[in-house]
Amino acid sequence: MDLTHSFLVVVLTDSSLRNQKMQLKKGATCALLTPFTAEGKIDVPGLEKLLQFHLNSGTDNLCVLGTTAEASTMSMDERALVLTTIVNSVKGKIPLLVGTGTIDPNHVKAMTQQAIDLGADANLVVSPYYVKPPQRGLIRHFTEVADMGLPVILYNVPGRTACDIKDETVATLAEHEYIVGIKDATGDLNRVASLK
Repeated sequence: MDLTHSFLVVVLTDSSLRNQKMQLKKGATCALLTPFTAEGKIDVPGLEKLLQFHLNSGTDNLCVLGTTAEASTMSMDERALVLTTIVNSVKGKIPLLVGTGTIDPNHVKAMTQQAIDLGADANLVVSPYYVKPPQRGLIRHFTEVADMGLPVILYNVPGRTACDIKDETVATLAEHEYIVGIKDATGDLNRVASLK
C-alpha cells in the first residue's frame, strides 16, 4: 500500500484555476498559522505576506486551517476569507492541504464542501475527538468524506483525540482512491514500518 501520495469574500475570477487540483509533493508540509489583528480579525495583509514568504522559500506544501491556524475557533465566514485569500495568492503554485476535521461529521462535510468549492487540493481530516468511535465508525467517517471527491490525508493524533486509527483500519481506508496519505502523530516510530 502506498500512502505517499460579515466578511467580504473575494472569489477567484478564474474559476478553472480554482477547480484544478495539484498533487501534494514529497517533502515538507508547513502548518500555516493564521495571523490576526489586535482586534481579533483575520489579518489579510499579514496572511498574504506570510504566503509570499513560503512562495519565495520554496515550501513544498501548505497545510492551512489546521490546529496551528486556530481554525477550530473560526466561523465558516472566517474560514472562507482565509481560504479565499490563500487560493488567490498561491493556488497552482503550492499544493494546499486544508484542515476540515472536527467532532461533528456533518460539520466535517460542510467544511470539506467549502474547501472543494474554494479550491483546496486536498484535506486533512482528524479522527472525531472525544467520542472515541470504534474502528468501523472511523472507516465510515473517513470514507464518507473521501466520497466527496477531495483527496484525504488521515490525521491520527490519539493523544488529542483519545482515538487511535489502527493499522488495519488505515489499510482498509487506503483502498479508497481519494484517501492518499496519513499524518501520524502517535509518536511511535515503529508505526511507520507497520504502515508500509
